[in-house]
Amino acid sequence: MRSEAVLRELEPSVGRLLEWHLSVARDWLPHQFVPWSAARDFDGPLNGSAWEEAQSPLSRPVQDALIINLLTEDNLPSYHFELASRTGRDGAWGAWIHRWTAEESRHADVLRAYVHARRALDPVALEELRMRHVGTGFRSDLPTALHGLAYVTVQELATHRAHRNVGVSCGDPAGERLMARIAADENLHMLFYRGLYADALRLFPDESLIALADVVCGFRMPGAGIPGFGARAMRVAAAGIFNLDVHREHVVGPLLRALRVMSATGLGATGRQAQDRLGRHVEWLETQASRARELYERMNAGSAAGPLAARTKETQA
Repeated sequence: MRSEAVLRELEPSVGRLLEWHLSVARDWLPHQFVPWSAARDFDGPLNGSAWEEAQSPLSRPVQDALIINLLTEDNLPSYHFELASRTGRDGAWGAWIHRWTAEESRHADVLRAYVHARRALDPVALEELRMRHVGTGFRSDLPTALHGLAYVTVQELATHRAHRNVGVSCGDPAGERLMARIAADENLHMLFYRGLYADALRLFPDESLIALADVVCGFRMPGAGIPGFGARAMRVAAAGIFNLDVHREHVVGPLLRALRVMSATGLGATGRQAQDRLGRHVEWLETQASRARELYERMNAGSAAGPLAARTKETQA
């Protein structure tokens, strides 16, 4: 199925889902979520005080998670280009992409204001990382429109959970309130894309299931290109903020259930093969998550991340 035909067939669904989104989305003002009273000038032209590591109220894993989440949001220009160049800028598709971009643009702005006001992260190192990461950009290289839609469906749910868990783990009421607000945006975006993908599965069952299996089985977060991502992601995972358990329980499992993927009928041979591949991937995730859990327990045994991991696990129960 050619991507042009897929986009054309799905455009009525985009218009319907956009109307629904506009009816339920709640606008919010980013400046109201920043603890400005905690802020003070930094060194530089304003002759403030330089950042010091002891000033951050956050644990190392939470700092790492914030860096990943913030730099991921910073790459919005690349994401907009990826989507707009695939769908076009006109009609219902264009209206949705621009609305989505306007809502997403708030996230990096308010997160950066928060971490600066709280002196939660080294501002110089953060800016150097931003320049490197955004300067590289993001490119999905996904082969079809259905692959692109499958990716954003999975990614929005994963991002929702990542922001939510950072807020739960940060130990700061202002931070938790802010992360919950951002996570609510990401959840609405996920519901839009999930609804759209449900229609794609109805219109193009085999092709859509193949694309979904390709994306789920090879999924990587859009921030995976951040310098030092591997080490940061390991600490985040060990603390229970986002790891294979979270991905399996709160992203892959709910998505496959909501789309009724494993119970789908009327599939051709290729669709049934994709269905089987997804089932085997879920089993693989369970095995890998169990192994990773043992590793994280050993990592946490002698570190301060242990209590944080325990608190996070309680909130996810």
